[in-house]
Amino acid sequence: MGRSVLVTGGNRGIGLAIARRLAAGGDSVTVTSRSGDPVDGLSVARCDVRDAASVDAAFAAVEQEQGPVEVLVANAGITQDQLLALLSEEAFTSVLDTNLTGAYRVAKRAVRPMMRMRRGRMIFISSVSGLSGNAGQANYAASKAGLVGLARSLARELGSRAITANVVAPGFVESDMTAVLPEERKAAALGAIPLGRFATTDEVAAAVAFLAGPEAGYITGAVIPVDGGLGMGH
Repeated sequence: MGRSVLVTGGNRGIGLAIARRLAAGGDSVTVTSRSGDPVDGLSVARCDVRDAASVDAAFAAVEQEQGPVEVLVANAGITQDQLLALLSEEAFTSVLDTNLTGAYRVAKRAVRPMMRMRRGRMIFISSVSGLSGNAGQANYAASKAGLVGLARSLARELGSRAITANVVAPGFVESDMTAVLPEERKAAALGAIPLGRFATTDEVAAAVAFLAGPEAGYITGAVIPVDGGLGMGH
């Protein structure tokens, strides 16, 4: 029997690759998006992680359809890049509300059923920016760094119930976002990556699948970089 899996922000990019990888392994997977638009081959729940009632409704739908969530992948995130001197308070707080507080909301909604089952996997999708910082991304980097502290605190709280909490920190990933970068920006990024290329979404998904799988049962509180060596030492 496959497990009940929920991937937030799983309608595109890294989240979609994660969802498809876990579904291919036999899990029952639901993805969330703010639009709730259909995604081929996957169940979709409309959810805005900025709203606790919306999160609760999405979990209730998943629980009715495929049972209590056993694997939670907190992937939903946004960017509003700007240099600090020009960064508005709204842009700062909205990114934290989605990326960090949103992860708290879904983890909190998942935790009690996991505790009753005495098993569960929580996986938070951070970023190399959260470990090393990035100019123009004070809000984004702060939110992604916060996920590390959140996951490690949960690892200590929940380990006695066989619930693990880990972080995957991608670097540059081949996506619509990186496709439109100016060539000089791409060249600079590639020059800083020891492996000399961007990651694929499938490579990030593979790391998540490992942490969600039986071989990773003794791994908790870890940060797994998928960045080609860009952030090593952080």
